[in-house]
Amino acid sequence: MKRILKFVVVFSIIFTPINVCANSTDEYLTADLLENSQPNEIVLNTKNNTKNSTISENPTDKIDTEEKPESQISEEKKSKEAEIDSVMDNSELDFEFFKIFDQDNDNVIDEDTIVGKIYHSKITRTDVPSFLLKEELTHRFQKGPVHKIQAYGGFRGSLNSIFTPNYSTDYDNLTTQVGMYGKFNNPNYRFKIAVNPIPRTDSNYLERFISDAYLINTSIPHHQIIAGYSRVQTGIEGGTSSYILPFVARSQIARNFGSARSLGVKILGNYNYIDYNIGVGSSGRYITSGMPGMEFTGWLNVKPFGSEDKKFGKLTLGGGFNGGHNGIDYSVGSVYVGYKHKKLWANFEAGIADGYSGSKGVSANKASGYAFSAGWNLYCGLEIQPSMAINW
Repeated sequence: MKRILKFVVVFSIIFTPINVCANSTDEYLTADLLENSQPNEIVLNTKNNTKNSTISENPTDKIDTEEKPESQISEEKKSKEAEIDSVMDNSELDFEFFKIFDQDNDNVIDEDTIVGKIYHSKITRTDVPSFLLKEELTHRFQKGPVHKIQAYGGFRGSLNSIFTPNYSTDYDNLTTQVGMYGKFNNPNYRFKIAVNPIPRTDSNYLERFISDAYLINTSIPHHQIIAGYSRVQTGIEGGTSSYILPFVARSQIARNFGSARSLGVKILGNYNYIDYNIGVGSSGRYITSGMPGMEFTGWLNVKPFGSEDKKFGKLTLGGGFNGGHNGIDYSVGSVYVGYKHKKLWANFEAGIADGYSGSKGVSANKASGYAFSAGWNLYCGLEIQPSMAINW
């Protein structure tokens, strides 16, 4: 028994230092792994160890860092910022939209942003189209017959409802247009091309695809000669661009009798006391219509006070005729009275037809009607515009 006890005591004395050394080695190894970076180690940096992890223990790494040029460091900084931006969640990305208004976050719309250029543009006239971002969308050519072109895009839509027990609100995409104005090296020649890329369900796509395609010559003083596919001057409102109408929709006489285009030639004269528009061409209403018949259009404006009478305002008395043959004979007569003085403007127009060919197509019906509208410019382009139209 004594021999067994001696053997146990001797065995314990021999192996105890070995176990202690092993435990001590594990502790130092763990501490070394925690405190020092190891080769090919992937570390998830936390707030506490980020600073230490950026300090390299390898002398060659220090030399490489010190020798990096400033441009490379700047690129690395931008790359890191891009990585930060790339991990933003959806809620943060939604608010990034406001950078297009205010890039420096000073609560002021910057003038050098796209929205700022639109917001700070000064538009004072509503009787002529005003182009936003005109300079940005203008290209000047160094060679060739074309001097410059200006691209543009236009949109007109409406929400409308008929208040019945089962009424619904409808949205109409009235016009979505893309086009360009061009000027040749010869200053007397200009052109316009415009298309409507959004199809309509009530007509053939190609019929309405071409909106305008014409050439203008201004060689004769006070005159423009227009050849191509352009608007027909049936009445004042019926021959006016959609973008300068005082209301979203045209009056009924303008829709039925006018608001149409044809392929032909016309001459426009503009003097201090008189304007006129005379044209001949196809009675077809689309560029694909061919020549179903001939059409004549004439319009005359008389300005008793001249073009720019600041004392009495601008008074315009006008009248015209549109007639032709497209399956049937049609003829439309119109009269117009317009007045504008300072912030006040008013228009009156009446028409009578024995058959007509407008935006709604050719009709053999006899019809007549009139429309009246007035407006008052309040401030910053805001207007009050009451209107009344009667048709029978």
